[in-house]
Amino acid sequence: MDRLSEMEAFVSVVEQGGFTNAANKLGISKSAISKNVSGLEARLGVRLLNRTTRRVSPTELGLTYYDRAINILADARAADDMITAMQDTPKGALRISAPVDLGNNQLSRAISAFLKKYPDVSVNMTLDDSYVEIIADGFDVAIRIGQLVDSSMRARKLSETTTKFIASQEYLDANGIPQTIDDLTHHHLLHYSNQSTGNSWSIVAPSGEERQIRAVGRLTVNNGGSLLRAAESSLGIARLPYFIIEESIAAGRVIPVLEHLPENRYGISAVYPSGKFIQPTLRAFIDFLVEYFLENDNHS
Repeated sequence: MDRLSEMEAFVSVVEQGGFTNAANKLGISKSAISKNVSGLEARLGVRLLNRTTRRVSPTELGLTYYDRAINILADARAADDMITAMQDTPKGALRISAPVDLGNNQLSRAISAFLKKYPDVSVNMTLDDSYVEIIADGFDVAIRIGQLVDSSMRARKLSETTTKFIASQEYLDANGIPQTIDDLTHHHLLHYSNQSTGNSWSIVAPSGEERQIRAVGRLTVNNGGSLLRAAESSLGIARLPYFIIEESIAAGRVIPVLEHLPENRYGISAVYPSGKFIQPTLRAFIDFLVEYFLENDNHS
């Protein structure tokens, strides 16, 4: 006799208050219920139910067993549901939050490819450089760059990027090329305001020492694209992820500086609510992103 059947019969008797109601609930005979419960008690060597002609109630040990049994049965049902869901064809709507520049670059191309592969899926993507509350704001998943701080969420790494210091040739001709971290204090710094370090740049020196440089300069903004345009316009030195500045460097509109410093690498992750399992459409989307970034990203 299988243990889950015994357990399910016992839990049903406790919850329904008797063998007849439990049998009706499970759609099996009363004798089958009785046989399962008796088999369970015999295997455990204890009495789990008090039986009278008028009612059935759990013993003290029965209550203890019931508390554990309901969790085990819930996990078993969740496992069944997970496998069933994983076999479903992705369909329906996904709400996605992503940083503006990442969304405009790699992510928009990845989503286009994903939608071509799964024609029954629709995507509503919100581009915002500020931190969003995934559940409270109604998102299925958020794509985030850098250190993850919300331990109540699940996360899956998609790729990584590095930041570079850049400025225009015109600015460097007028103000000089910084050679050391300390030289930055004499330059106009263009600051990204959504950093966890506040108004400072955390920079790793060649020695491995982490230095903090106050970055309150001529422009502070919460969008990387705007900072890039400011750097191209010779307003100062910006520090931005490579995927934002790659084309501008290739076109000669900006030039990397301080390239001898150790790279700061930041993970790009998909963050989503934790739970027993995730819906098949979201799972398919995250799996797709992992493969897409692996095949199309140079990790720079």
